[in-house]
Amino acid sequence: MKKKLSYGIIGLGRFGTSLAYELSSMGAEILVLDKDEEKIQSIREITEHSLIVKSLDKKTLLETGIQNCDAAIICIGEEADTSILAAMNLINIGVPRVIAKVTSLEHGEVLEYLGAEVVYPERDMAIRLANRLEASTVIDIVKLSEKINFTKFIAPKAYINKTVLDINVRKQFGLNIIAIESNGTVINSITPDYQIKENDLIFLTGSKKGLMKLSLWLEKQEK
Repeated sequence: MKKKLSYGIIGLGRFGTSLAYELSSMGAEILVLDKDEEKIQSIREITEHSLIVKSLDKKTLLETGIQNCDAAIICIGEEADTSILAAMNLINIGVPRVIAKVTSLEHGEVLEYLGAEVVYPERDMAIRLANRLEASTVIDIVKLSEKINFTKFIAPKAYINKTVLDINVRKQFGLNIIAIESNGTVINSITPDYQIKENDLIFLTGSKKGLMKLSLWLEKQEK
């Protein structure tokens, strides 16, 4: 069974709120911090772990327990100075993974230099981030162009002993299988009657939308 991860969310604007609801709907444990009492009260319908904080210094962050989370997401991109300070403090207190919403390339470059990951502020990006955090079945996604992306994943139980024609990822997700690695051998010419084996590594290309749809489907197979 996959370990349930925990996430700290700092800031309940549109992005932070969307992210909190998405992660909560996936069963993740979340800790939410914001300086606005009204926003904290409203988020308590999905988590009891919501705290009003007026400062993001190291002492205050340690008191919230956010250092025990697997990842912390800073959702206050409009306040660049506060965001940068929060990232520094989160990294210094030992949060394994720090992610921050940014509003400019310069802001993002500073945060990346500090060791944080960055995302840009769109509501649908919050949903994609939630899926990326929780859907660990998809090993990697590489962007080849605006329309073409590449991924690889280990065949789920639902695929074992079925043929490529049976699973029909092109019809279901709009994706194409370009290769399969089986027992250390890479098969480049995939025929419709190829029967998928346990631990086969499947290589796919297609749209990001299709890959995210696949990712969500794979996530459901694990539950």
